[in-house]
Amino acid sequence: MAELLTTREAAGYLRLAITTLEHWRLEGRGPAFCKIGRQVRYRRADVESWLAEINEGATGR
Repeated sequence: MAELLTTREAAGYLRLAITTLEHWRLEGRGPAFCKIGRQVRYRRADVESWLAEINEGATGR
């Protein structure tokens, strides 16, 4: 089973403010997320994959 992170946990992992991650989610940016009822969760694998993607783009590879 995939490890799910709360918005607070995902923001901490990414070293972002919680509000930044919330705004990005509303704008369709940032890592993929899922909703379970009214709760937002991020799969750790999705967060890590997204982070790798943006790091790849930053280095020009």
